[in-house]
Amino acid sequence: MVNFRYKQFENLSESDFKAFDDRLVQADKYFREKNGPGNDFLGWRDLGVRPDGEEYARIKACAERIRANSDVLIVVGIGGSYLGARAVIEYLKTPYHNQLKDGNPEVYFLGNSFSGGELNAILSLCEGKRVSLNVISKSGTTTESAVAFRILREYMEKRYGRKEAAERTVATTDANRGALLSLAKQEGYECFVIPDDVGGRFSVLTAVGLLPAAVAGVDTDALLQGAIDQRESIMNAGLDNPCYRYAVLRNIMLSRGKTNELLVSYDPDFRFMGEWYKQLLGESEGKDKKGLFPASVTYSSDLHSLGQFVQDGSPIMFETIVRAVNPDPKSPVIPFDEANGDGLNFLAGVTMDEINEKAMLGTLLAHRDGGTDSAIIDFGGKDAYSLGELIYFFFAACAVSGYILQVNPFDQPGVEAYKKNMFALLGKPGYEEGKAELMEKIASI
Repeated sequence: MVNFRYKQFENLSESDFKAFDDRLVQADKYFREKNGPGNDFLGWRDLGVRPDGEEYARIKACAERIRANSDVLIVVGIGGSYLGARAVIEYLKTPYHNQLKDGNPEVYFLGNSFSGGELNAILSLCEGKRVSLNVISKSGTTTESAVAFRILREYMEKRYGRKEAAERTVATTDANRGALLSLAKQEGYECFVIPDDVGGRFSVLTAVGLLPAAVAGVDTDALLQGAIDQRESIMNAGLDNPCYRYAVLRNIMLSRGKTNELLVSYDPDFRFMGEWYKQLLGESEGKDKKGLFPASVTYSSDLHSLGQFVQDGSPIMFETIVRAVNPDPKSPVIPFDEANGDGLNFLAGVTMDEINEKAMLGTLLAHRDGGTDSAIIDFGGKDAYSLGELIYFFFAACAVSGYILQVNPFDQPGVEAYKKNMFALLGKPGYEEGKAELMEKIASI
């Protein structure tokens, strides 16, 4: 199970946790009884326990078909429609999985920006390769994804013809409505469901994340089992379980004026897990002028860029270190060098994982001395089961932390503001009224 350690925090006592007891009791009740704000989006809480067996079997069959007939899968989606899948694949298969030629199809992600250069580059990588698409959108009208899919749909139809292009396109969308569902029915795309009661940032353990992960060769059975077991651990525990302790600590730090939480990993493969975490916590808690600002770093790389600020800058943050406790049996060993020109013979026979661990401990102590406290989340290691545990740990901690903060963790009203301005500036029908005002504002910039 995932564990959480915070004993090294300065001036932190049990009374600090007890000060949040009333809010924690209420948050736990909301979580267990599914009757708090946003409760209609708590479907992820039990999804691994009561999965749709028929749908999951179809996901696995579809993944095997893509693996058999395609060299490349392009996943089209933004936010929760791609971050979780990419995070799982890159952590378990490394960010270099597409270059490693390990027998799995290459997986690329588009529709998460308006970058034409990125789209052209990925299409160039597809030359001479068999391609399938997985377009992921609840509505089918999310602008970034819809723009990319329109271009990719034309690309596929020109390359394969309309019939085969449809056979190579999979839609993950709403079960009953939406532009993408209508198009999928019209063209004959195979469809998978984004459940009504699961928001995008909580959707990685649905078809949204499971299909791309399975295509990339991830053991999705183990991923789900890890989440199921972590859920049982939380549900069977008392209020002092590690997940709740983490949720309370976040609120303690915010009450002390720490406005930023820095998610730290010492594994570069974890980088997109950090991106996923930022959406999960940022969209869930950043409302009503409340919440910690979630950021992520990869040490020791970022110690050579942000380390000075963390050590000696404004005291606005605390660190949460995510640490895989099982060492990599293939970690390279430092060799002995007779000349010892670099002075590293004191490390001869030591693995890089062992050096990484000492770097983590040394950094933790240095940052604490500089006024930046660091908590540690321990989980098993670089395997699908352990990652499933960690994902569910963050899901539950996010929900409970949001309820302690007294916000609805499952809506995101602020996301729409930029879209209204963008649509008006692009001349979308129905948004004409605000365009003139926006143009005046732009002129004054």
